[in-house]
Amino acid sequence: MSADTPGRDLPIGFGFRPYHGDEDHDAMAAVRLGCAERDRADARSVVDGLPTAAEIAEASAELEEPSRNQVLLERDGSLVGYATIRWWRERDGTWVYLHRGYLLPEHRHQGIGSAMLNWAEKRIRELVAQQGTSRTAVIGASATSSEQDATALLLAAGYRRVFSLVEMELDDLRHLPERGGELPVGIRTGPIGAPHYRAAWSTVVDSYADAGFIREWPYREFVATADPACWRAAWDGQDMVGVVLCSLRRRDHTLGEVGELSVRADRRRLGIGRALLLDGLRSLRAHGATTARLFTGTANPHRSYDLYESVGFRRRNTYARYRKPLA
Repeated sequence: MSADTPGRDLPIGFGFRPYHGDEDHDAMAAVRLGCAERDRADARSVVDGLPTAAEIAEASAELEEPSRNQVLLERDGSLVGYATIRWWRERDGTWVYLHRGYLLPEHRHQGIGSAMLNWAEKRIRELVAQQGTSRTAVIGASATSSEQDATALLLAAGYRRVFSLVEMELDDLRHLPERGGELPVGIRTGPIGAPHYRAAWSTVVDSYADAGFIREWPYREFVATADPACWRAAWDGQDMVGVVLCSLRRRDHTLGEVGELSVRADRRRLGIGRALLLDGLRSLRAHGATTARLFTGTANPHRSYDLYESVGFRRRNTYARYRKPLA
């Protein structure tokens, strides 16, 4: 089954077709909106929210060969679902091929979700063969804790949960706590400019040295997406010892995101992380944000939840990451 031929295991009236570009974005956004109530989607999530047609267009443009790695499902000419494939290499050499599908609730439990999953797995195997990554490739998928249908489908198809992310929200940036203590002698904080980019990138990358399931982040990608208006760093003399990388959502400047908070291993538990976090949140507030979001792994060994909750963040949702062997 390919993206440009109907799936043989679909009910009569249903068929797959390739993604056609601009003409599809409104209908794709409507599918996401149609899934929202059943799946209890969080519209403002920074992990997996409710995208507009414009945001779907941007995400599609970032795919490699979107007409081949994004498939649309129609019923009698109307769009009722779609699936997308993207891939990356992790720091340990693992190639992850992630598929994510959305299907309107009224068409679930008829084998259609399984047909979409089968399309994705077949396409992933084709990509792996083309790219020569079979030695370390795995098939990946994701679902929120509230997506019961997707979770059941993945588990029945042999996927296993390998890790989870928790999204947290601070719902009112007007009332931030004080820093709650002085920084260690010699430590200062301040903004990050272009001359500091490589040190900031290294600080973040090095902080994940012992962590699993971490995507490679080349320096060129860091520079290409740099948005330093709300970035802050901590220095000991000329040495950078911690960073917080905050940003405003492009289409909603009232929502800020704490993208990264990293402190060098030998400088943790000294109050640097809290000072940086509060500096970053105040910067978001100064630039118009009224709320802030972040996400972190549930297996975080550095007790980051305690820090985030101490400044007012509360848990919103859990995002499970699943994997399945290629064979």
